Amino acid sequence: MPGDRPRIHWVSPLPPAETDIAHYTLRILPELAERADLTLWTDAETWDAGLETFCPVRHLDPHRIVPGQMRPTGSHGDRPGTVFINIGNAWCFHAGLLALARRMPSVIVLHDLALQEMFCDAVHHGLLVRDSYLTSMQHWYGEDGWNAAQQVLGGTQSAVELGQRFPGFELTMENAAAVLTHTPAASQAVAARGFLPAYRLDLPFRVTGPAYSDRSMQGPLRLVQFGHIGPNRRLEQVLEALADMGPDFDFVLDIAGKLWNPELIDARCEALGISGKVRRHGYVLEAELDALLGRAHLVFNLRHPTMGEASGSQLRIWNAAAASVVTDQGWYHDLPEDAVFRVPVDDDVAALRTLLERLDKDRTIGQSLGAAGYARLVERHGPAQYADGIAEVARAFEADTREAVLAHAARRLLSRGAEDTGLVRRRLARFF
Repeated sequence: MPGDRPRIHWVSPLPPAETDIAHYTLRILPELAERADLTLWTDAETWDAGLETFCPVRHLDPHRIVPGQMRPTGSHGDRPGTVFINIGNAWCFHAGLLALARRMPSVIVLHDLALQEMFCDAVHHGLLVRDSYLTSMQHWYGEDGWNAAQQVLGGTQSAVELGQRFPGFELTMENAAAVLTHTPAASQAVAARGFLPAYRLDLPFRVTGPAYSDRSMQGPLRLVQFGHIGPNRRLEQVLEALADMGPDFDFVLDIAGKLWNPELIDARCEALGISGKVRRHGYVLEAELDALLGRAHLVFNLRHPTMGEASGSQLRIWNAAAASVVTDQGWYHDLPEDAVFRVPVDDDVAALRTLLERLDKDRTIGQSLGAAGYARLVERHGPAQYADGIAEVARAFEADTREAVLAHAARRLLSRGAEDTGLVRRRLARFF
């Protein structure tokens, strides 16, 4: 019913931003615009004009905007609607959105649990106040968290290591009304904090079908790795496993996306004697990436340490009906046995070598995995199901906000030494 359409303000990186979260927003846009009075918001100065065929797109200053300014032009008396803020781990796309999340009641769409790289980069670039960050770390993790964050900011520890001990997702929740995640582990971690609603939806992907499938039974084994590739994506270990296969192993590895250290990877390929078989493409358009996946006999989608995320990359791999190999932890651990190859955390190089030997002997072994993954994608990850879930979260926003006010107040009182949480909440409830 038209009167049942929630008003949604969707704050996110938008295309052409080179992050999958921008593409995720695009993937759900037609269905979400059908189900809600939708406005897209971004702190970027430009965006793909084609987005405005679905709904208005507006620029915001995350440090200054207030909810009343998000009302449609000429609207004064009605409520501004539900604000969804998408938070990931790349400072260049999310540091500003973090500032907004820490000052405006909203639903946090949490794409990663471990956010310390984003926090520390934001501090270094002057986009997050150092003392505010350290105070929050102390609040959530005590003196150990404060000391560890100090070490990272001082350059004596890595943010990745910090994120494994103290993931930091709580820092996005300090003024939130609810949190939406995409994995059971992330939802459980949020719920374990015990004071905000924790919603979970399967990460969406628009199925185009395995039309790109063009896997040759002859010639070199075609291998792919893509995305924002940092040290946790295990590319160095992949290169080592490929070199271990020996000089007669016939393969081509296509690397598409941004590397954290291209010079290091080039040097490793040269040292391992495989430079002629590794091709670095940099960032590529989706059509080119899908074509690479359609030719791939195997896609490397490893994560260690994991950031607690679901993988939009994995959904794209399944869309191409391609076989992939993942690290057996986090969200990937819960994927069906027939949909992915797995390697253990503690000896991935040897396990990769064994898998490559199997593929070299029989290129068909990945076909059933690709087909099962494609079927799972169709069944569970459609944009329509996701948009329905977003609309339901939006309808609950008013009630969630009231509960959140009580919960945040109770949390702050308890942090000052108050007694039982339930008692504090009952006392605060008298005033609402």
